[in-house]
Amino acid sequence: MPELPEVEALRGFLTDELVGRGITDVVPVAVNVLKTYDPPLLALAGRTVTGVARHGKFLDVDADGLHLVTHLARAGWLQWRDPLPEGLPRPGKGPLALRVALDTRQGFDLTEAGTQKRLAVYVTPEPAEIEGIARLGPDPFAPDFDEARFAALLAGERRQIKGALRDQSLIAGIGNAYSDEILHAARMSPFKLTSSLTEEDVRGLYGALVTTLTGAVERSRGLAAGRLKAEKKSGLRVHGRTGEPCPVCGDTVREVSFADSSLQYCPTCQTGGKPLADRRMSRLLK
Repeated sequence: MPELPEVEALRGFLTDELVGRGITDVVPVAVNVLKTYDPPLLALAGRTVTGVARHGKFLDVDADGLHLVTHLARAGWLQWRDPLPEGLPRPGKGPLALRVALDTRQGFDLTEAGTQKRLAVYVTPEPAEIEGIARLGPDPFAPDFDEARFAALLAGERRQIKGALRDQSLIAGIGNAYSDEILHAARMSPFKLTSSLTEEDVRGLYGALVTTLTGAVERSRGLAAGRLKAEKKSGLRVHGRTGEPCPVCGDTVREVSFADSSLQYCPTCQTGGKPLADRRMSRLLK
């Protein structure tokens, strides 16, 4: 799933490629991705792109005050086309969901792999009116997101820290992968309760959050859209690396599985050498 660093990198890439360019057509291939119908998609045609923004994991293309907003969800992606293929795309069983054409004969496709179709596209004059954006918590890259604000956010929580970091209404932009990476960098169990965090814990966790996300964005900066997925995977230390050695201590990275996701962690770095129990037990093995 694209998270804050990848969406931020896409924002930078699209700013360079789109701003000042005219939109000639927007073609919906999978109608189910459209979550708004007024204004219609065709209202974007003839407008010039004036900016590209990010709201948590949402990507926002501003075309003269009308916004094309997308959430890539778990399996969505943006593919830059230079040049665009000739002819109109046809609806089918492929991954293509939507195509945006520019007056330069370039453009981009929104695609979604797999059977769970969750990619979402909105056209709106006011992105803040989209429910998912309206409920977002503060962005980790906001100027006022300092250690004190982070501590205040966690102070009102009584749950496992992994879930708190992933909650978009608490902190915007962090998902399954980077919450694993942040907790590994902080040497903290994903099952640790927020109510048990000390000032030292919060300080270390805040530092890990900032360095992990900043480092991921810096690695992705300037990369073309097609290279971002590979960059993300290469930069992860524990997430998606079950059975591999931890790059810090050499212990074997372990996994806890959930109904529709999993987390990875290092026992030596994060849980005092003890493997975590199955999620249904929600406790450390004794």
